[in-house]
Amino acid sequence: MRLTGRAIVIVGLLTALSACGGRTLHQLDHGLAGPDEFSVLPTAPLVIPRVATLPPPTPGGQNRADPQPNAAAIAALGGNAGAAVAGGVPATDAALVAAAGGRDPSIRRTLAEEDAAFRSGAVAASNSGAGRYFNAYRRQALDAYAELERFRAAGARVPSAPPAGG
Repeated sequence: MRLTGRAIVIVGLLTALSACGGRTLHQLDHGLAGPDEFSVLPTAPLVIPRVATLPPPTPGGQNRADPQPNAAAIAALGGNAGAAVAGGVPATDAALVAAAGGRDPSIRRTLAEEDAAFRSGAVAASNSGAGRYFNAYRRQALDAYAELERFRAAGARVPSAPPAGG
C-alpha cells in the first residue's frame, strides 16, 4: 500500500510539472520584461600590475578586463586574435568589404527595426498559436530541395543531399 501511495504522488507531481510547459521556442514576443541573459558577459580576472602607476586614460579605449568575444572566437578557431580590431577591417578582407559596398556601422539596429516592423505586420495578419513564427516568415523560407534542383540544373556540382522528407 505504501508503494502505491508513492506511485500516486509521483504521477501527480509529474502531471503537475507537465502542465508547466506551455511556451514554445519560436514565440516572437515572450512578454517578459526581465533582463536579457545574453547581454551579461563575464569579465576577465583582475590582474595586479607590478608597477603602481596607472596608464593615462584613453577616451574611447577599451578596459583590459572587458571580454573580447570576437578575439576569443578567432583564437579558438586557430586564427590570429589580433585580427579582431575594434571597428577595423583586417587588410586581408579590405578588398572584399570594398566590393560588398563598404560597412554600415548601424546595420544591426537597422535590421532589428525592419524586422520588428515586419513581424508586427506579419503577426497581426497571421493567426495566433504555435505556428505564428513559421507563418510570419513563410514567404522568406527556402525550399532546400527546389534550390538543390536549381543548382543541379545550372550545372553546379552537388554530390549529396539529405533524403527528401527527412
